[in-house]
Amino acid sequence: MSTLSVSSPSFSSFPLSSADNTHSTKKDVIRNSVIFHDSIWGDQFLEHDEKFNVATEKQLIEELKEEVRKELMIRASNEASQDIKLIQLIDEVQRLGVAYHFEKEIEESLQHIYVTYGDNWIGNNIESVSLWFQLLRQHGFNISSDIFKNYKDEKGKIQESLCDDPQGMLALYEATYLRVEGEEVLDDANEFTKINLGIMSKDPFCDSSLRTEIQQALKQPLRRRLPRLEAVRYIPIYQQKASHNEVLLKLAKLDFNVLQDMHKHELSLICKWWKDLDIRNKLPFVRDRLIEGYFWIMGIYFEPQHSRTRIFLMKTCMWLVVLDDTFDNYGTYEELEMFTQAVERWSITCLDELPEYMKLIYQEQLSVHQEMEESLEKEGKAYQIHYIKEMAKEGTRSLLLEAKWLREGYMPTLEEYISNSLVTCGYAVMTARSYVARDDDIVSEDAFKWVATHPPLVKATCKILRLMDDIATHKEEQERGHIASSIECYRKETGASEEEACEFFSKQVEDAWKVINRESLRPTDVPFPLLIPAINLARVSDTLYKYNDGYNHAGKEVISHIKSIFVNPMIV
Repeated sequence: MSTLSVSSPSFSSFPLSSADNTHSTKKDVIRNSVIFHDSIWGDQFLEHDEKFNVATEKQLIEELKEEVRKELMIRASNEASQDIKLIQLIDEVQRLGVAYHFEKEIEESLQHIYVTYGDNWIGNNIESVSLWFQLLRQHGFNISSDIFKNYKDEKGKIQESLCDDPQGMLALYEATYLRVEGEEVLDDANEFTKINLGIMSKDPFCDSSLRTEIQQALKQPLRRRLPRLEAVRYIPIYQQKASHNEVLLKLAKLDFNVLQDMHKHELSLICKWWKDLDIRNKLPFVRDRLIEGYFWIMGIYFEPQHSRTRIFLMKTCMWLVVLDDTFDNYGTYEELEMFTQAVERWSITCLDELPEYMKLIYQEQLSVHQEMEESLEKEGKAYQIHYIKEMAKEGTRSLLLEAKWLREGYMPTLEEYISNSLVTCGYAVMTARSYVARDDDIVSEDAFKWVATHPPLVKATCKILRLMDDIATHKEEQERGHIASSIECYRKETGASEEEACEFFSKQVEDAWKVINRESLRPTDVPFPLLIPAINLARVSDTLYKYNDGYNHAGKEVISHIKSIFVNPMIV
């Protein structure tokens, strides 16, 4: 790979080849398409040699896990001082990226704390109270935020004395991101901590490591960080702490490296699949963002037990990109209508009816789903693919509606745009696909029915992606004749400026996170672990689209994220 720089898309016209002209009445169709820059990664992930000592490392991990497990169980006592240490240990285990090994112990420990203390935590400082609140809310325990009213003064303002406790204020800041609609005390605390932590982040007299932590938290609060990236960030911080647990630290590093090796193997398989399809030559209008796509899927699941699901997710979700680019960037409306009708029928017999370039797209879409369906049939779970197909049909119909709007020059109302784009963004079907072939027994047909109705939590994650993507990309997409984005729809309806529209939708994103937090509180509509993929999808949006379009034009930060997860091992 000669360079990691990225270029803007170039605008080209594709004449329709004779093979593609079967269904056209014109001799030549000019397609005003965008040619995106090539993958910045080249073939560097195509080959992977497994580490020679993986078996030894896995055995050592098992031994270290047992030591940490004992520590978790010892701490889960009826002693208040031990319970305070317990929540600190759980927080560390989660941040270090090894919580998936101890799900049962963590659940039992938090149940114990919830039952023992209810809404009245024993911690006598803001740091302890905030961490207790954050952990319990994060795991769905519906505890009250009223405890934070103790930190208001007689005028109803957050106590200024909290500024004397930077660690406590940082913990309070993180806790505020678990708030739901109507929790004014946490809204106030969020504003207060953001302002004062912002001042501290520029204070040269503030401890340098604490200042860095504050800067990182202000950029992205813990609630919105991807677990795998948090492990990369937190392991060196934890190592510098005098109080760190050597066993836990070693487990975190070894586990990170073993998982990295597994992910590189998966990525190699995916790269070979993509290369064999020869997309770059056969469908040159499609974005070649395979590595960025796998980073996205890794955001949903990184755990080893979800490997089969992850590969299915990766293949089908790259096909979301292929479809998106075909509808947005190449196909004529008549061709897209034919393709949509073929998807509705979902039969290989439709193949001959399609233009030549669409045959690969259609055939591979059927093939990937059929392969998984045959595998699931042996397990009595073929029904899972039925729901996936129906949601894929829904998505294709919604893409066609966008193509119709563009063809007719129609500016949809904001409500029409949002309603349709919550389907075309793909997050609902990605959530459903994340349930396919899971290696546990918590998935039932009800889970697929739940996602298919686009419940509030799923709608909120879709909204976060759609609005953050629109804010980051609307200028570029308008230049290439894309349909109106939420920005244009809102400006037309209200007369707002571009800046005002972006501010309005940024507030909508914040409100959507409050919906996610509310919908994650127990009792939930589906088992709690099935909410995590949707929450992680919202986190991916925050990681890729907060400041620019990190998927199409990976900058230094996204490149660094990908290298830290797939290239650079931890030094043990």
